[in-house]
Amino acid sequence: MKKLYALLFAAAALAACGPSDSFTISGTFKNPGENTKVFLYGLNNGQMIPVDSTVLSAGGEFKFERKATGADFYRVGSGNSEYMLIARNGDKITLDADLTDPQQNYKIEGGEETDKLTEFNKLRGDFGKKLGAIQQRFEAEVSANPAQRSAIYEKIQPEYNAIKSAADAATLKFANDNKDNLAGFYAANTLSPIEYEQELIAFSDAIKGRVAGNAAVDKFVKQMADLKTVSVGQLAPAFTLKSIDNKPVNLADFKGKYVLIDFWASWCQPCRQENPNIVRVFKKYSTKNFTILGVSLDTDPAAWKQAIAADGLTWTHAGELMDFNGPTVEKYRVQAIPTSFLVDPSGKIVAKNLRGDDLEAFLAKTL
Repeated sequence: MKKLYALLFAAAALAACGPSDSFTISGTFKNPGENTKVFLYGLNNGQMIPVDSTVLSAGGEFKFERKATGADFYRVGSGNSEYMLIARNGDKITLDADLTDPQQNYKIEGGEETDKLTEFNKLRGDFGKKLGAIQQRFEAEVSANPAQRSAIYEKIQPEYNAIKSAADAATLKFANDNKDNLAGFYAANTLSPIEYEQELIAFSDAIKGRVAGNAAVDKFVKQMADLKTVSVGQLAPAFTLKSIDNKPVNLADFKGKYVLIDFWASWCQPCRQENPNIVRVFKKYSTKNFTILGVSLDTDPAAWKQAIAADGLTWTHAGELMDFNGPTVEKYRVQAIPTSFLVDPSGKIVAKNLRGDDLEAFLAKTL
């Protein structure tokens, strides 16, 4: 009988020490005011949705317990404040925050990937403080001398850009140092997909299969694989569109020239603001083996024609009149406008999203 008790005790001890089939998130919210309800949000088809809720105790304490199929992203929120974390079964996470903090700073511990996320949040927070200090200095100088706003901006902007570039470089390094966990994936996704397209494609290739089974990661890997087909160095996908005069326009017709494929629309204010720069560049280089093909996302032909005339856009124009749902727009993975692709005489994409002086500098060097 004693042996039986000993065996049962040993089995119970092993069960207690074995991996847990759930995780817990507990913590304290200071100064909740009337925000006594706390929600736990989880990812579903790329969207954060409520998966559980509870009520703060008199001391501002809360606790959630949940089962997961693997490491994933969650948010804990109350009122207008939400806090990101990463959890997997077995984690015992603690989260403490002050709901009146406008920066929504929070302390979180209790899981390897959560600790990594805390490390990244600190890194980003340190750079954020530096950028915030520059912004405050700018506002103070402008307040003291409003007439010099442009000059003050020109003076301060290089310093701001240098710190932002350093922040992006540190973020990219953190992501590449943490390819096997979700904290690295989270860091990578804070980078601009326009500025860091090549780096994000490389990161996607590197994490493929290393963070398996996570819906957000799988979606990102697929998006980057799709984006790779229209990245710098690839042949521009072929297409034929109807011109504004209802005639066929084939990309192959432009082979032998540098052509800027410019996705835009009459209703897009950033596009209209960029148009004078494109007009200036076109006038300067249209006799030097360079041309432009405007691809409109307009759905109203009259508005499209009026914008072409108003902005003096004298190059070839074509479109599908289908907003972002046109086959060519989707083929080029256009998610926002203006978006542009510079294609060389052989049909290869050599640059993307060059604006203003950058476009002119590239053409001056190339042509």
